[in-house]
Order: sequence, then C-alpha cells, then structure tokens
Amino acid sequence: MPEEGASDVLDELRTYIREARTVTVLTGAGVSTDSGIPDYRGPQGVWTKDPAAQRLSTLQDYLADPDVRIAAWRRRLDHPMWKAEPNAGHRALADLERAGRVGTIVTQNIDGLHQKAGSRSVIEIHGTAWEAECLSCSWRGPMLETLERVRAGEPDPPCEVCGGILKSATISFGQPLRADVLAAAERAATACELFMAVGTSLQVWPAAGLCEVAISAGARLAIVNAAATPYDGKATVVLREPIGTVLPRLADEYR
Repeated sequence: MPEEGASDVLDELRTYIREARTVTVLTGAGVSTDSGIPDYRGPQGVWTKDPAAQRLSTLQDYLADPDVRIAAWRRRLDHPMWKAEPNAGHRALADLERAGRVGTIVTQNIDGLHQKAGSRSVIEIHGTAWEAECLSCSWRGPMLETLERVRAGEPDPPCEVCGGILKSATISFGQPLRADVLAAAERAATACELFMAVGTSLQVWPAAGLCEVAISAGARLAIVNAAATPYDGKATVVLREPIGTVLPRLADEYR
C-alpha cells in the first residue's frame, strides 16, 4: 500500500463510512484516556507503571489471596471513572450512531462512557464496573453501594446474600466472557461492511479476534490507534492520529 498523508487516509475512511450500509465499532481503553481514565498498556498505562497491579485483575489471584481483594477494593474507591465524563470521541461515535452510520459499538471498556455520551447500541464485552457481583450466587447490585461498605470499614466486603466473594461485574484474566455477549459481538462483526477498531491494542482475545470475524465476512477493517497492532497488515485503513481529533472529524458532516 503506498504511503498516504493523514488527511488522505481520513478522507478515505470518511468515504468508507459513507458507503457502508452497516458500521460496527470496537473500542478500547484509548477511547477513554481523554476522559482521564488511564489505559493499561500505553506508556502511562496502569500495568506499564505498576506491573504488579495486573494481579488485581487476574481471577485466580483475586480468589486465592484476600490481600489482592483488599488492594482491588481500595483501588476501586478512588478510580477516576466515577467522576469521568464522555470526551469528544465518545460524543462523535454517538453522533454517528444517531445519524444511522454506526450500528453497534462493541466496547472493551467498563466505564459506561459510551452510554453516558448517548450511544444506545453498546455491547460491553468485558462487563461493567458500575455493578458488583457475587462469584458464588451471581447476585448483582450497584457498585457504588458496595463501595460505601468499603468506606464504612469492610476492606473485603462479602456477599450479603450468601457470604461469597464479591468483585466488579467485569471480566478478569482467567475468567471466560459471557457466551451470549460474545455471540452478540460476533453477530455485529459478521453483519457489518466496515469494522472500525478504535483505541485498542488488539492484543486481548477474544475481543481482538472480532477483526478476523469481520474480515472473514467480507468487511473492510479500519484501525485508529496510537500504536501498531497485530492487525495493521490486514487493515484497509490505518490512522495514527489522536482519537479525540479523528472521530469528531468523521462525525462532522452528520451533526
């Protein structure tokens, strides 16, 4: 593929969005960094700066070690997502959905900012941090209510129904995705004519594999991400421009 300037590539992507009958978007942590939520693997990522923090998101460690759970609950207390607001990228995707250009957003993010920006067709493939769940009886309830228990002096609050271990209703390492959620994401990838991966390193499976699902079904693949991904060589369009700049420019003509 010949070298193209960023403006030319953006125009190309704009044309593909205009021509596609259905666009599915996969978003990752890079979409929310402008809202003050750090990513995981970037230069300032949570795991880059503190590799040991990955244990807090590993199910085996979380189940086996009360100290890991206590540290995880302490980290949840002051997480920036509780006060975060949607940024220009979130709002642009919501604009594209309202205009009928984006059909489904499949997000790896757990912060709920797509919905807060106004997007309605959102598949949270890795769950949501806004709910807590019991790993024994499957009870679910508002996360902020559980965090009040932590603030009141319960460092590792048990389930009030069965006494089981609580965690956020998110998918940890070593925990399978919900089959119905994954199936819905695969349907969205199969049905689209353009699959856009935005702000994701495409290193976490099975979410990254949705690119392959879309390509196999005949869709074009567009990637908007700060760093290289394993799927760049299979993409029709690759943009390295800031997400908060690219997405609003793509949505401008539909506002």
